[in-house]
Amino acid sequence: MNIRGILIVLGEPNTTFSEVLLKYFNSDKYKKNKKKIILIGSKELFEAQMKMLKYNITLNEIFDVRNALKKNINIINVKYNFKNPFSKISQNSNKYIENSFNLSLKIIKKEKYYALINGPVSKIKFLKKKFNGVTEYVASKTNSRDPVMLIYNKTLAVSPLTTHVPLKNVTKFIKKKNIIKNILKINDFYRSILNKKPNIAILGLNPHCETTSKVSEEKNEIIPAIKKLKKKININGPIPADTFFLRKNIKKFDVVLGMYHDQVLTPIKTLFEFNAINITLGLPFIKITPDHGPNYDMIGKNKSDPSSIFYAFEFLNKI
Repeated sequence: MNIRGILIVLGEPNTTFSEVLLKYFNSDKYKKNKKKIILIGSKELFEAQMKMLKYNITLNEIFDVRNALKKNINIINVKYNFKNPFSKISQNSNKYIENSFNLSLKIIKKEKYYALINGPVSKIKFLKKKFNGVTEYVASKTNSRDPVMLIYNKTLAVSPLTTHVPLKNVTKFIKKKNIIKNILKINDFYRSILNKKPNIAILGLNPHCETTSKVSEEKNEIIPAIKKLKKKININGPIPADTFFLRKNIKKFDVVLGMYHDQVLTPIKTLFEFNAINITLGLPFIKITPDHGPNYDMIGKNKSDPSSIFYAFEFLNKI
């Protein structure tokens, strides 16, 4: 796939996302960027945040992506009324965020070969518990069924079968059909986008893949899914989660499917910190969310780690 440009939805205004973007734009890595970059959001707000954070970067305002220039940071302005560059997150920004997403998706539908990077949003204020996360929100906007979250690092990627689901509800989603659907999308992504036939591991749900309960998710759902998938895909499991992330084990695999969010996200962040990106699979385009949240405590302090946004641009410049 030849990505021509990158749309960046600035998302919730009161986060550290503008800061990490500015750190990238002010770096030597940005000078090697090969793609058109188009911000979708408030030009006035971004410039106010830039001034507060003491950066001096020129924005090229455009009204059509066909006018975007490769060597510029282009922006399509979305109106947003604000008093201060940074404030507390509230519902005041909801319409602005929605307008930004709608505009970006309209552009992507019309213009081929654009990828999307989105800044973080508040699950409570913006998503209002209607969606588990941005993954599901964008999937609903594009009529995409069963999106898959892939936290990608070239050494090892992880994918939770259930995303932001309360732990008490996880077992409801541990189904053979869900495991098969997710693995097929992961395998297709590696083969079609990365030109690689991946080695995939599947973790068990219970400690040591064993349970004293009458119901064994490994026996009833996970193992039958693996048996069916093995006919066409390089796959192994179920593997106990407590020992999988030892170095000797992770060297054997490209990606691992876990049964719930923290089972795989805690170790991947321990291994790679912010050198990873959240890729949504199952959409008609590539969507990336940098692997950090709003980071409320560090807003406006210019101390946030920008590694994930650097990794996002590095990834998109290679495909």
